[in-house]
Amino acid sequence: MSVKVHSLIWMLVLFLGLHSEAQVQACCDNMPSRFGSVSPAAPEGMIWIPGATFAMGGEVAGFMKSWPMSARSRPDERPVHSVDLDGFWMSRTPVTNAEFREFIEKTGYITTAEKAPELEEIMKGLPPGASPPAAELLVPASMVFTPPKGAVSLQHALQWWRWQEGANWRQPEGPGSSITNRMDHPVVQVSYYDAQAYANWKGMSLPTEAQWEYAARAGLDEKVFIWGDEPVSEEAPRINIWQGAFPHKNTEADGFFTTSPVETFAPNGYGLYDMSGNVWEWVADWYHVDAYAMSKGQGVVKNPTGPAASYDPDEPYLGKRVIRGGSFLCNDSYCSGYRPAARMKTSPDTSSNHTGFRLVKNIVVE
Repeated sequence: MSVKVHSLIWMLVLFLGLHSEAQVQACCDNMPSRFGSVSPAAPEGMIWIPGATFAMGGEVAGFMKSWPMSARSRPDERPVHSVDLDGFWMSRTPVTNAEFREFIEKTGYITTAEKAPELEEIMKGLPPGASPPAAELLVPASMVFTPPKGAVSLQHALQWWRWQEGANWRQPEGPGSSITNRMDHPVVQVSYYDAQAYANWKGMSLPTEAQWEYAARAGLDEKVFIWGDEPVSEEAPRINIWQGAFPHKNTEADGFFTTSPVETFAPNGYGLYDMSGNVWEWVADWYHVDAYAMSKGQGVVKNPTGPAASYDPDEPYLGKRVIRGGSFLCNDSYCSGYRPAARMKTSPDTSSNHTGFRLVKNIVVE
């Protein structure tokens, strides 16, 4: 199994100068081949998402042209293309700390963040000739958001992220932190591999990128947000995101500095909670910058499972998976990842204190 490559890449770029402006501004098991059209008895904690054809992706609408650049669609969200999905079950909320703890207690599973990285795997994600990371970085650790003391350039993400030894799902911010009073919050500090292991244990799957976006939109095709086109408001927060000046001043107008309990804010039209904000969510697909362009040329795509391989021009040697939905760190001045069309990419062994996941159960026709 691969280990925390991208987390370490973030640390390495500080020394190697590999972090690009484009990359910073971008953020933030095999699916069955056939899906059914009818639903069985409802699995606990899941909601039936009826199948349909929808418009996937985002465009720069006329009324958005006066908005901050980060609030508009990005190139990898285009072009809008037609996708046809069969119905599926989806978790009503992201997987919580309580649910993930049960998995750990019953299986003895050890998460990616709790294991030391392997140098050989790290080097696979770096350009040829790159220097290896310092030995002291090769410890069980994860990425933790740490606000700077004052305003900083938004071009250098390492000013608010740190590689924290001892950070994991039990200690999201590192030693001294705890989830004791956060059992109804989404689990974080989980890699794609951790999310996949949990899904396998439950006999379910991570959603495809198409399933995730379709469920998030809840019938509001081509709208900017999961509630429509009305911009976010700090006076009447709808979701858990960053209010104030990112990354140094959070007014906490929504009541939270980091994660919030999973049913704090109103659900979307399908009754799903936290499809926008709170935590990013792993999906099954590999990330490819041209995935939508490739799909557009195929006409209406049926139950897509994403590209066969990953490609990110910012880090061409590093395979990445897609995460969706935005998090408590998203702000229009930097990252409006809470839009349903927004895509973020990261290596499958990355974990951080603003990334979690939810599950789907697909109906297989025999």
